[in-house]
Amino acid sequence: MPSFAYTARDRSGQTVQASVDAPSRKDALRLLTARGLSPQRVEENSAARPVAGKRKSPAATRTPAGSFSARLTALNTKRPGAAALSRRERLPFLEALVDLTSSGLSAGEAVRLLSTRIKEPRLHLLCGLLWDQLGEGTTLSQAMASLPAVFDPSTINLIQAGEATGNLNDVLMRLITHLNEQKELQRQLLNALAYPLFMMLVAGGVILFFLFFLLPRLQALLSSLGGELPTSTKILVGLSDFGLHYGLFVAIGLAFGGVAFWRWRHTEAGRLATDAWLLKLPLLGPFAVSQTVVAFSQTLSVLLENGITTAEALRMTERQIGNRVHRAAFDEATGRVLEGEALSASLLRTGCFPDLVLDQLAVGENTGNLVPSLKKISVGYQKAISNQLNVFTRVIATGLLLGVFIFVGFIAYAIISAVFQLSSSFKM
Repeated sequence: MPSFAYTARDRSGQTVQASVDAPSRKDALRLLTARGLSPQRVEENSAARPVAGKRKSPAATRTPAGSFSARLTALNTKRPGAAALSRRERLPFLEALVDLTSSGLSAGEAVRLLSTRIKEPRLHLLCGLLWDQLGEGTTLSQAMASLPAVFDPSTINLIQAGEATGNLNDVLMRLITHLNEQKELQRQLLNALAYPLFMMLVAGGVILFFLFFLLPRLQALLSSLGGELPTSTKILVGLSDFGLHYGLFVAIGLAFGGVAFWRWRHTEAGRLATDAWLLKLPLLGPFAVSQTVVAFSQTLSVLLENGITTAEALRMTERQIGNRVHRAAFDEATGRVLEGEALSASLLRTGCFPDLVLDQLAVGENTGNLVPSLKKISVGYQKAISNQLNVFTRVIATGLLLGVFIFVGFIAYAIISAVFQLSSSFKM
């Protein structure tokens, strides 16, 4: 039976080098995984290779560099729907994985169990894809890297750092905490926007009902009575006539303009311009700044805490900043940090970050406690975002209600004034 030399890490993170007998390399990998080891290198011993024919070179037994993506393409072909996987499967998978690794299982064995026991179709598919590659000898971070639609570079680098240091379980728990915080922030944002959007739909429905259903009937009644209509009623009737005759064209024009604006915004120049406009708006500007502060403080603290180098952590953090103006400013600051300047001083030059944030960063750098300072900033600005969302919701809701009341009041005034003017003409 062939013998395979391997290098692996045990559950305590220690590196183990030995050999194992197995019918094939794939069987050797599965045997090591069953023993709770995380294989890093598995090669067939040269002494155990068959002599007949040409001797295979050591390079021939290694996995070809280009076969990783080829295997993924083949797996996607065999498993319909793999291309539909998205970021939504990332957090549930990591939560299920950490439940098993916390019980003492290796990451490979945990993924194998998930691939057979999990019932949710998308997660079952994801675990199956990962296990197919883990069974071939790749590490968990390498397997994740082949699924960029699910796992972003920050997640992959954190998992890789956990594998290298033997602290994968701790990294997974910190990563899950970080993702849950981001998910909670998105939930708060959606909840804050739900009520204003509902009010906009109700207000639009009321206005359309008056203009296109009720007002034409009142107009016919008032015209049949004869007499001169007041100015407010004429304006209302004119709006109704315009909406009935040209409303469809206006709606098509607005839809075309909205689609054109949306497509332009998704270009790099359009995104940069609109993000710059956003920062100048009264309520949305401070909210965008708070979002940027939370994104960079959360991400950078998690990366630095888990052993990622400062240069790589800054570059990965830059990709997590949504506002293009702030991203470009952070890129400039990162370049100065790599030249030896302090992070707080580099961010101060950009003029994009609040003074309190920079002061806290400076204190953290001076005391050697940058990660705790970043966490403190993140917690403080998460509360600030919640308060800003509440204020934003109240302002939007109040504005919409006020607008609806003014328009309905104008309609009532126009109709009542017309009735009074017509009734006075009858008396004369």
